[in-house]
Amino acid sequence: MMVMRRFEEEAARNYAKGKIGGFLHLYIGQEAIAVAATEVLTEGDYIFQTYRDHGIALARGMSAKAGMAELFGKDTGCSRGFGGSMHFFDVERGFLGGWAIVGGHLALAAGTAFKSKYAGEDSVTVCFFGDGSINIGGFHEAMSLAGLWKLPVVFICENNQYAMGTPLERTSPLKDLSIKAKGYGMVGDRFDGHDVEVVQARIGEAVDRARSGGGPTFIEVLTYRFRGHSMSDPAKYRTTTELEQRKQQDPITVVREKLIGLGVQESALDDIDLEVDEEIDAAVQFAEESEPAREDLMMSTVMAPEGES
Repeated sequence: MMVMRRFEEEAARNYAKGKIGGFLHLYIGQEAIAVAATEVLTEGDYIFQTYRDHGIALARGMSAKAGMAELFGKDTGCSRGFGGSMHFFDVERGFLGGWAIVGGHLALAAGTAFKSKYAGEDSVTVCFFGDGSINIGGFHEAMSLAGLWKLPVVFICENNQYAMGTPLERTSPLKDLSIKAKGYGMVGDRFDGHDVEVVQARIGEAVDRARSGGGPTFIEVLTYRFRGHSMSDPAKYRTTTELEQRKQQDPITVVREKLIGLGVQESALDDIDLEVDEEIDAAVQFAEESEPAREDLMMSTVMAPEGES
């Protein structure tokens, strides 16, 4: 969780310096969800995420160097510098991308889950999306087919309370989004996302259900992003008081206090923080020193070579 936090903080700093271009959506405040989810998955499972994808990629095992180099548009990045912030990808780890089209990737997740069931594989697909995706056509299509065919997929709505700058009460007649699960014939669950142990246990139940043939689950995890929707968003639609109240449930603070309560020395946690600082500093240096994305790869990475189908 600290690697994610420091990675995002350093990404924001370098974006402000002009070293990172395009859009940049930070995961600060939601780290417990990514860590918890990846802890209950196996090597052959699949993950889909939105454009707020740095955290889950790091949790799945992507190196901070590959992630930072991608943000810097370098050839050593996870998508060879062509994807940028919104299109992290790591097929070896089953991380099948950050997706920029809101709600569009849910149907793709249903597709990998269908493939797993059709081929008799033991793999599970986990698909993350925001509360702003629940009224998109792709959401309905994916949920409907997953429920009908009892696909091994877990849909996780990271409800961070705002669809860009619009609060949930202005986009949905329901406050409890997990109720929607009933309409698609699947199990629904809803819980707070600030305690990594709670999140891990609840997502673990859904993953076990999917893997054992029990069908899909729709989970609503209540969370909060501490930064704006993207780096261009000053987040003036919420008050300072609201933000400070939410920060009292910072998932990193919560787990740190738990560890201290269990007898872990603060000095040991401080040592971890220092190790993380060194890892992220090395990632930034690696990104700065790497070669830029190669022009000669542009066409071959977008289109199949001539003569191939």
